[in-house]
Amino acid sequence: MPAKPPEPAKLQEKFDIKLFFSSVGVGRRIVNYQAMDPVFRQGDPADIVYYIEQGGVQITVVSDQGKEGIIATLGAGDFFGEGSLAGQLLYLASAHATKPTTVVAVDKAAMNRVLKEQPEMSEMFMTFLLTRNIQIEADLVDQLFNSSEKRLARVLLLLANFGKEGKLEAVVPKVSQEALAARVGTTRSRVNFFMNKFRKLGLVEYDGGELKVHSALLNIIIHD
Repeated sequence: MPAKPPEPAKLQEKFDIKLFFSSVGVGRRIVNYQAMDPVFRQGDPADIVYYIEQGGVQITVVSDQGKEGIIATLGAGDFFGEGSLAGQLLYLASAHATKPTTVVAVDKAAMNRVLKEQPEMSEMFMTFLLTRNIQIEADLVDQLFNSSEKRLARVLLLLANFGKEGKLEAVVPKVSQEALAARVGTTRSRVNFFMNKFRKLGLVEYDGGELKVHSALLNIIIHD
């Protein structure tokens, strides 16, 4: 009697990143925030990595003297709180929603597990980290060599996700000049001066509390 042929190996089910971030499961949950709601505060235990499904989050840090600085403004598809994966015990900055926002909160253990087991997820996360590193280096160069006017123009273009549509896009609703000054590293009066200049040149618009940025603002950055 001929030997029974071996059964075909079962195909491993393809990992669905979109499904992973749109459903609850072991070690992860979906959380909704309104504008200005805190996600975590500087000094809180760092044990969760967050993924922004929709909305926006701002990362800020406060010095011992009480001065606040804006580290990053993030949007859909970005991670934050990833320092916990490198052994960070406490969050070194604070995070709050800038508008109605949905995030996926993934426990550190669950995030480490999926990064080890799923190459697609690992590649996505690595791409984000490399992009963030490039952004940090560009911010440093901007602070060292560019004028406050150029730095403000760059921040506005980043907030407007310049490059995706090449058209007017709404920035964070009701973004304050104090917040822009903190991000740029200058005074509110200088931000006010340049914002008025940009508005008169037709590079920005104010509409019902929203700030809109035109792609032509890029000329401020590249002009010597």
